[in-house]
Amino acid sequence: MLSEKDLSASLQAFVDGSNYRAQDVLGVHREKRAEGEGFVFRVWAPHAQQVWLVGDFNQWDEHSLPMQKDQYGVWSIFTDQAQAGQLYKFNIKQSTGREIMKIDPFAVCFEQRPGVAARIIDFPNRKWKDGLWRGRQKREHHFNRPLNIYEVHAGSWRFHEDGTPYDFSDLTRELIPYLKKMHYSHVEFMPLMEHPLPASWGYQIIGFYALCSSYGTPEQFQEFVESCHQANIGVIVDWVPGHFNINDDALAYYDGTATFEYEDADRAKNIGWGALNFDLGKPQVQSFLISSALFWLNAYHVDGIRADAISSIIYLDYDFGPWKPNKYGDTRNLEGYDFLHKATKAIKLEHPESLWIAEESSAGVQVSGRIEDGALGFDYKWNMGWMNDTLDFYSEDPIYRSFDFHKLTFSFMYRLAENFILPLSHDEVVHGKRSLMNKMWGDRYKQFAQLRNLYVWQMTHPGKKLLFMGGEFGQYLEWKYDAPLEWVDLKDPLNQSMQHFTAVLNGLYHDNPSLWELDTKDSGLEIIDADNKDQTVLSYIRHGKRKRDFLIVILNYTPVERRGFKIGVPYAGTYHEILNTEMKEFGGTWTRNNPACHTKSDSFKEYEYTIETTVPALGALILKPGKDVKIARRKPRPRKQVKPTNKQQQQAGSK
Repeated sequence: MLSEKDLSASLQAFVDGSNYRAQDVLGVHREKRAEGEGFVFRVWAPHAQQVWLVGDFNQWDEHSLPMQKDQYGVWSIFTDQAQAGQLYKFNIKQSTGREIMKIDPFAVCFEQRPGVAARIIDFPNRKWKDGLWRGRQKREHHFNRPLNIYEVHAGSWRFHEDGTPYDFSDLTRELIPYLKKMHYSHVEFMPLMEHPLPASWGYQIIGFYALCSSYGTPEQFQEFVESCHQANIGVIVDWVPGHFNINDDALAYYDGTATFEYEDADRAKNIGWGALNFDLGKPQVQSFLISSALFWLNAYHVDGIRADAISSIIYLDYDFGPWKPNKYGDTRNLEGYDFLHKATKAIKLEHPESLWIAEESSAGVQVSGRIEDGALGFDYKWNMGWMNDTLDFYSEDPIYRSFDFHKLTFSFMYRLAENFILPLSHDEVVHGKRSLMNKMWGDRYKQFAQLRNLYVWQMTHPGKKLLFMGGEFGQYLEWKYDAPLEWVDLKDPLNQSMQHFTAVLNGLYHDNPSLWELDTKDSGLEIIDADNKDQTVLSYIRHGKRKRDFLIVILNYTPVERRGFKIGVPYAGTYHEILNTEMKEFGGTWTRNNPACHTKSDSFKEYEYTIETTVPALGALILKPGKDVKIARRKPRPRKQVKPTNKQQQQAGSK
């Protein structure tokens, strides 16, 4: 039980926007008092005329348990009637005199849908057994490690035979071994916070502190995270700090006034999402949101947070509705900027090792990097430009690809503009966009060949990686939030081979530092030939920190096998094929790898040595230098550095 002094200090900090443990004082908490043991309930509703506590414990009598308001706009009541497991709400007489039942914004548990009442629980104080994992994350920075993320919607990964979705106990038993088998380093969940409409995929939240009851209990999710860590797998959760569910019984106009949202109705409305925008300049809202982010990092030991829809936070004109310029006459949302800086500082002060990721689709501001250098402070930004251009290119008939080769090579120009994650996410396989498999050109065989090619492009391009569930085995149908993945596809040998290929490629990525050590350094990528538009073949080198640690990548974007294909290489010696996407085990037709390539003293562009090999139709090769390759001093390569304009990046990222 908090002393009166500590309680007052905590509530004052909440009002000031500096309480990042707001859930420790607001919401419901068990307390022992002189009059006995019970629960204290507190809710922030500064303009309400009166608030009553209502629940199972008083037969939902709307007026029998009146709460008292303090100087901070917080209403509270202590009662020994309430018991763990019971449901409750707040009956609020709003500033207008209207009475309405509202949820508890700080609830950590809700009843099952379709109900939205909060449930009283003693939040589990787990004795964690993941200290080895967490210690390693603090010692080894994630920039210097492989980061390969499997994106999951918890409610639709797999269903039971009776048609019910898996909960986190089921996911602990089956998803974690699958992640290990597929060689993923992290799993990222679409929002796990409580949301009443499954069709929102979790992005229309009502309970920012509560695990969605349809996914399981807090204990089950804690067990899942701990088991992931013991299996050397990190856990990332999506978080939505920009907007919230518009439902009348949730946060919307909580006390009859703009409590969590902007007072300006135009700024409050999020037309694109049919939601309400948080007033990010309000100190109490800052305390509420930052406390939520830290709650998931602390209470559940998650390893990172992906903040959704950052563009709508930093731009006033991002939505479709009317907008007004800021005091400087431009489109920046100054409150949004300040909030993100504040959130970044709070999160990184407490968890410097955590992953702080932005989903942001413009190029008008530096998103990743230090606040002191003018950035928002995120560790990573999703590279939406790479994703859009890549999928446009792979969807084309190969006869046109020579004219659009720049859609691939353009990303090399701005690869160092941010610390990027390359996403092939859920957003690209819904709403008629078709699955990744179904985007590929040609018949079924050619589609699989190009999907393997696409994954090599993603895995060898500078940047960390993310793939949405189902893509790993080439699911043909679009993702559905209310149905499991098409696991039946794995009865097809081609889907089996695709799944095997993804696992092999993921393992190759993990085991070769050249594919991740220097993602954010210019020296990590060396272009061999990005000008071969006629044959539409791209070749480049990925370098690690050690000079001998490099891989050669060759990508063929036409259905024509290229025999005797010549490229330049940096050193004399033998080069061995370590991956060929057309091998029979992956669903192709080749039964043997290409023989080792021996260099010739022959010029190719600025290279003094060349090799020749056969590049499969619509295929990809990865070559590794043999032990006989002598790493000699090289003449400096003339390099033309071109920095794309913000307009170019904007065009790539906002399609």
